[in-house]
Amino acid sequence: MQPSPERSSDSRSIGQQQKRFQREEFRSAVRALLMTPLMSPEHDDFPGIRRQADALRDWFARETGWPLQIEHEGARLYKRPADLDSTMRGLPGYDRRRYVLLCLACAVLERADPQITLRLLGERLLQLAADPALAASNFSFTLGAPHERRELVAVCRTLLELGVLARVAGDEEAFVHAGGDQADALYDVQRRALAGMLAAVRGPSTFRPEDAPITLEQRLHALVDEHVADSDEGRRTALRHHLARRLLDDPVVYLDTLDPDARGYFVNQRGAMAARLRDAAGLVAEQRAEGLALVDETGVLTDVAMPAEGTDAHATLLVAEHLASSYRMRLAEAAAATPAAAAFTPEHDIIAFLRDAKTRFGRYWRKSAREPGAERELTEIAIERLEKLHLIVRDADTVQPLPALARFALGDAEIRDSREPRAGSVGKDRFGSP
Repeated sequence: MQPSPERSSDSRSIGQQQKRFQREEFRSAVRALLMTPLMSPEHDDFPGIRRQADALRDWFARETGWPLQIEHEGARLYKRPADLDSTMRGLPGYDRRRYVLLCLACAVLERADPQITLRLLGERLLQLAADPALAASNFSFTLGAPHERRELVAVCRTLLELGVLARVAGDEEAFVHAGGDQADALYDVQRRALAGMLAAVRGPSTFRPEDAPITLEQRLHALVDEHVADSDEGRRTALRHHLARRLLDDPVVYLDTLDPDARGYFVNQRGAMAARLRDAAGLVAEQRAEGLALVDETGVLTDVAMPAEGTDAHATLLVAEHLASSYRMRLAEAAAATPAAAAFTPEHDIIAFLRDAKTRFGRYWRKSAREPGAERELTEIAIERLEKLHLIVRDADTVQPLPALARFALGDAEIRDSREPRAGSVGKDRFGSP
């Protein structure tokens, strides 16, 4: 007996829906792992990641070379940055001192029982902080002052967010303010998450003292340098992984930041690479003369939003428009073969611009931003955010706009026939193209 046409149609429809669901679940899993590479089982996307485990491992290994470990206790995508020299990475609010405290806290937890109190964690951390090597680097830490207890609490809260610690009872704020025996908190130590904290190829403890790297740059490379097969295929694979990591991790990749080998590969392969990464992560590819950006139009797949809400974000957007307009003007002058304006904008010009903007928009800003001299702090915040987005380069007391900043330039309104070609060609194949 032959199946009826209606039943065959229903089977195809169900099959198509299943494929669509699997494709969407895979995309959500990729995005979740990119944003939360150390993931606890409580994460909303973890069940889907478990279901898509094999496909996710294969995709990340093929496209980026990042190992992916998925177990009942959580998932760990070992993201290793392509650019070790970038200063725009890291945990929010963390400086070198706080990173030292984070590493010392993890060292304490590695030797701790399954449960530990905040006070005991601090006491054992003090013992490690007294190491002569740290003292020689002018590092010191005590728990005598509230601001130092607050630093320890900030580290604990980072570990809580990462799933390394799970709070059982207690209150960290009471520990900060009181510091007495009764002010404490109790945590469970999650061993699997703790073991995944360091995304290194080779652990620091595996080096013999005589072979250990000395400088910070040497140490960073020693931690993440990967074996590259000595063949044409091995070198091409390493280049593909390097570029894919930058495209997924950085806001934009400029051609002039690549070495000759990477640039040659990128120019020939960026269309195919962009399509694969775009489809898997749900991104939009913007290919221009200066490079390539993978953009998330939802704004979810980013840790630095632009634009965003609030006074700081509004000031940043105003500065971006101001610098972008100047950048577009220089492009027009270059195209017209006229002497171009200086490529760098002094920071004091940005401060003056925000001082003027305060008179126009200050009534919408928070009270502290309207105080005399507040424009200096707003300038620092704006420059830092634009630099993290790879929209500018900071050099001493000046700022240089990068091509992608031109997308924030405001153009003059123009009424014309939609069938007419646009006058001029400046920027039409650039990031700032209208």
